[in-house]
Amino acid sequence: MREQLTIRQETEQDYRAVEELTREAFWNLNVPGCCEHALLHKLRDHEDFIPELDFVVELDGVLAGHIAYSRAWIERDGGGRFEILCFGPVSVRPDCQGKGIGSTLIRHSLQKAKQEGYPAVCILGDPGYYSRFGFHSGERYDIRLADGRYAVPLQALELQPGALNGVTGRFIESAGFEITEAETERYDSTFPPKKKDETESQKRFQVLSGLIYSIGNFL
Repeated sequence: MREQLTIRQETEQDYRAVEELTREAFWNLNVPGCCEHALLHKLRDHEDFIPELDFVVELDGVLAGHIAYSRAWIERDGGGRFEILCFGPVSVRPDCQGKGIGSTLIRHSLQKAKQEGYPAVCILGDPGYYSRFGFHSGERYDIRLADGRYAVPLQALELQPGALNGVTGRFIESAGFEITEAETERYDSTFPPKKKDETESQKRFQVLSGLIYSIGNFL
């Protein structure tokens, strides 16, 4: 029997279950432990969080994944800010991974964002994964990190044709993504204890995160 996927907006009743799912999806993935569940808990109360682009996906009626969007900006080289979107965390329950659930959720939410008239999305993620959705290197649009350097994980997608033409500058995430280790530990203590370990996936994350450069110079 074919499994059925259903995508809907997240409700307040979903919050804790989504955070549990997010914690399971990210635990020991990029670093020992994770902060994404605590970050999501904090982000929902921030003014830059976008509820209409906050989606969960159910597999046969059971929660299987989640994506959140927030406002972000390109601080333009010529002055002023150009408002765009950023998404994340994106989470799929570990036992549901490899079934295309994350891809379906991302495509659905990007289409909704396009229909709502949002111009573009910038993210920090693995180009090997996100290129399948049409994301390109930030360098293609002359979009850089807040410190002015380019980064391999920094990627951009136009939701409206030509939206990023001439919009060069620095990518600025919402302050809702700022979270301290103390905040993370405090919120994580409300969940069942889990062991923090070093994993192979963390090595790839560290390499990818370190691919930051100025034109002509990898640093």
